[in-house]
Amino acid sequence: MRVIEPTVAPARPGQFRDLLALIRPHHSAKALLLVPLPLLDTGRWTLGALGQIGWAVAGFILAGACVYIGNDLADRHRDRLHPGKRDRPIAAGRISVRTALLLRTGLLVLLGLLIAAGPGRPYWPLLAYVVLNVAYSRRLKHVPLIDVGAVALGFALRVVQGYAAIGEPVSGWLVVTVFSLSLLLIVGKRRRELLESGPEHRPALRGYSVELTGHLLQLAAVLSAVAGLLYLRTEAPLGPYAPVVMMLATPFALFALFRYLQVVLVEGGGGDPVRGLLRDRGLAVTGLGLALLVGTALVLARNPALAAALLREAR
Repeated sequence: MRVIEPTVAPARPGQFRDLLALIRPHHSAKALLLVPLPLLDTGRWTLGALGQIGWAVAGFILAGACVYIGNDLADRHRDRLHPGKRDRPIAAGRISVRTALLLRTGLLVLLGLLIAAGPGRPYWPLLAYVVLNVAYSRRLKHVPLIDVGAVALGFALRVVQGYAAIGEPVSGWLVVTVFSLSLLLIVGKRRRELLESGPEHRPALRGYSVELTGHLLQLAAVLSAVAGLLYLRTEAPLGPYAPVVMMLATPFALFALFRYLQVVLVEGGGGDPVRGLLRDRGLAVTGLGLALLVGTALVLARNPALAAALLREAR
């Protein structure tokens, strides 16, 4: 049976809120956290580097917003079968298809202007992200296993763009860490979708089972821990503190992974990874502790005089 879409949604007080929800503003945290990582790795806190990183962050925020609108448009019929996603603005009919298309077109124009006015640094990771997500919306999202890999690759491209923006070589183990952690979160989300609505909402879920997602979560967690600790030991700019930091970071990293697996496998969470990570107290405290540990080591490694003064005070 043919479904007739409304062409124009009637104006109402809450429409601006729905338009804002359509671009997922809380998902901007992905770009705000991942793109600037090279600043921590390289220590280039100059105005030029900050401006270039800000340009890259803005580019990925705009590109991500376009991707979210495109996915909601493509999935609006399936989203109506999902207990959580059926309340999304397009699926619920609060935003018309025409309005969503106009908003996406406007954001694409802004993205094009941003690239044209950019600092001249390579922006191929940003373009690769856009192309990848077009392919994802059209085909890859329906291919089991490839679908989760494509989404995780989008996270890794954010990090690569950050390095490209400031003209620094990318840290391989850091990219692997981000990719594997992203894979962990996405598989957790797929597991939740499988339990909630099954393949009717997402056809690719026909290639998964609850047992398979459990094994994939374990593999991704192991890869995340190994890659992250190897990055701290070999490629992070920690100088002589690298072995100690790796040793002290191990319990933080393992507890964070254990807690996430507990949330997904025991408590039935994982449906919204971004909100879950931000709201879970155990993960937040562990992440803060890890950030303080690594941050302190970075400061000491870049300021030998400060480290020597603290050592003298300790004696």
